[in-house]
Amino acid sequence: MAELVAKTGVKKESGYLYFVDKNGNVARALMSRAGRKKGKVKKEVVAKTGVKKVSGYLYFVDKNGNVARAKMARGRKAGKKKAAKKVVKKKAVKKKVVKKKAAKKAVKKKPAKKKK
Repeated sequence: MAELVAKTGVKKESGYLYFVDKNGNVARALMSRAGRKKGKVKKEVVAKTGVKKVSGYLYFVDKNGNVARAKMARGRKAGKKKAAKKVVKKKAVKKKVVKKKAAKKAVKKKPAKKKK
């Protein structure tokens, strides 16, 4: 749940990233795009608000252009834990053993006759 901290009414332009700087003012910087040189991004102050930041809150510029803050998620609640994945045991499938019929019977070979 976000709460309003300061009314600034900043009109947002596309292509810019709006944020609350370390002094508590609303600033903007040009968004990075493909082909743009990397380097230090120049920021420009759009509105001087002088908001005093409190630890544990996230400060941002909302869709109406005002400064708002939201409580940061720190850690997990004691009662809520992620449900462990259930291990599904696979049932052993019994293979049917098919006995092959002895189609060929053992044929006894007669001893070869010796020639004199």
